[in-house]
Amino acid sequence: MIELSLNKIKKYYAANKILDDVTFEAKSQERIAIVGRNGTGKTSIFKIISGIEKYDGGIMAIRKGAKIGYLDQIPDYPKEYRVIDVLNKAFDSIFDIKSKMSKLEKEMGEQSKGNIEKIMKEYGKLQSQFEHKGGYDIEEKISKVCVGLKIDEDFKNRKFVNLSGGEKTTVILGKILLENPDILLLDEPSNHLDINSVEWLEEFLKEYKGTVLVISHDRYFLDKVANRVVEVEDKKTTTYEGNYSYYVKEKEKRLLEQYKHYQNQQKKLKSMEEAVKRFRDWGNRADNEDMFKKAKSMEKRMEKMDKIDKPILERKKIGLDFEVSGRSANDVVIVENITKSFGENMILKNLSLNIKYGEKLCLLGKNGTGKSTLIKILTGDYKQDSGKVKIGSNVKIGYLDQNIKFNNENLTILEEFRQQFIMPEGKARGILAKFLFYDTDVFKKVCNLSGGEKSRLKLCMLMHSNINFLLLDEPTNHLDVDSREMLEDTLQNFNGTILFVSHDRYFVNKISEKIVELENNRLTGYLGNYDYYKKKKEELMIGKTKRKEKDKKMKKKEKNIKRNQGLDDDAKIKQEIINVEKEIEIIEGEIATKDKEMENNSTDHEKLGEIYGEKEELENRLNDLLERWTELNMSIKE
Repeated sequence: MIELSLNKIKKYYAANKILDDVTFEAKSQERIAIVGRNGTGKTSIFKIISGIEKYDGGIMAIRKGAKIGYLDQIPDYPKEYRVIDVLNKAFDSIFDIKSKMSKLEKEMGEQSKGNIEKIMKEYGKLQSQFEHKGGYDIEEKISKVCVGLKIDEDFKNRKFVNLSGGEKTTVILGKILLENPDILLLDEPSNHLDINSVEWLEEFLKEYKGTVLVISHDRYFLDKVANRVVEVEDKKTTTYEGNYSYYVKEKEKRLLEQYKHYQNQQKKLKSMEEAVKRFRDWGNRADNEDMFKKAKSMEKRMEKMDKIDKPILERKKIGLDFEVSGRSANDVVIVENITKSFGENMILKNLSLNIKYGEKLCLLGKNGTGKSTLIKILTGDYKQDSGKVKIGSNVKIGYLDQNIKFNNENLTILEEFRQQFIMPEGKARGILAKFLFYDTDVFKKVCNLSGGEKSRLKLCMLMHSNINFLLLDEPTNHLDVDSREMLEDTLQNFNGTILFVSHDRYFVNKISEKIVELENNRLTGYLGNYDYYKKKKEELMIGKTKRKEKDKKMKKKEKNIKRNQGLDDDAKIKQEIINVEKEIEIIEGEIATKDKEMENNSTDHEKLGEIYGEKEELENRLNDLLERWTELNMSIKE
């Protein structure tokens, strides 16, 4: 069933045409990715579909009765509204039915027998509606979404008005998912979510019963979710039947085919033009009217031909090239047992890390684990409460914050750049042009720039600062896919050291040579990219599950042996207690050894993670033995 259809939609802002031929349709349960460079009109399409903005030409059809869900602006709610109150707004119609049912329940107790039948009939209808709309599943639905988006009990009870912009966006996303619209419009849904939440959202959308249209620069996310891609380029749309990776390959294939057809047609047109010239020349020489008629006929054929547009094989992209300072020391950063708290909230505890020259490390972790805090300690923006941070000799740090700010945002782009780098205006404009700031763009005030433009300007300034250690906190935020790809290519060729935080798994895969996960105040290293990290995490989970199953079987076996052999003789039980106590003593000694090993390897996060895993296994075995020791002691006859 077709839920949504757009045919040759046009859109103007004043005299500026934004969209000229937007044509595609969305069927039930399709997952469509809307892709394109920043500023091509993707969000305008969503606003047209949702009815926020009007269109200026073409036809749009939406299935009668279809409910549309779209996160645009953050609504204003009463100041007393908590997060849970906002989430409950998704069920207003159900709560309205419940209120009517409660009113009828009260009336039933007050009415005489003659009127009860009528009230019961009305109550039955409402109860059927309540059940059909999922009134009995509200708690389960809220719990599922809250777990996925990391909205815990404390968060649920926070005042909505006091939340940050990112937190509000997450809550409203949760509300829209709970509303379960027939057509779900998601504009950059993975922004403000950590990787675990994004992966949960991927699975949620795969199972979603409605139609999903999503705008995202997260290529990994689009590969997992989308089964069709609609590209917006040159004010028009082109459809590709597949996920993002298919779209990339198919687009290149189509462009090359179009270019080949264009070249063939140009050859044909050129030969036809030469034929027209010859016919006219022969006509003039021989004063032959037939030659002029043939020339005219040939021209008409040329006019009627469908001209193939010359495809643009290479779009303008930012030209990234870091100016790298001299080589730094081999130990770029040594972090030893640092602790950092904000009030009573401990963010980092006894954290150690050693970064070597030339490493490209990605710092992963859930939101709130302290990734940005650790980076700000390395930049000197924060001071640790305890522990040591040693920056190696000749290390020159370049830092890109996820919330980009400039000292004086009333300056123009050109003024801001030349204030840091003294050079002639012409040279400065040449450099800025490589970052897509052309002509009058350089006279825009910094305060009026979009997030993507601020990112480009900051990157431009970083790349001319002679740095050899890059600290990047969500560097792909606000960048379109082309800019992300250029940044990836540049960072892969960067000769210095990189430590970065990113939720863009595609970007992490391309750049990272090592993953460092921050979890439960502990760093664990994985020598590989994101796919390697995921594989190892899955192996660890499978290993833990198998160990639990094995321990469960062992316990069951021991109980069966005890039951079958009738282990009720005190002497036998006491002997087993002695054996268990000896084993407990051995394992306690092994745990103590592991503690010493952890102290000796406190700066080697990879080795530390390995030892910690071995210690965890020993502790699990110790707990089983202690449980067994307790059972045996309780089974001795008084």
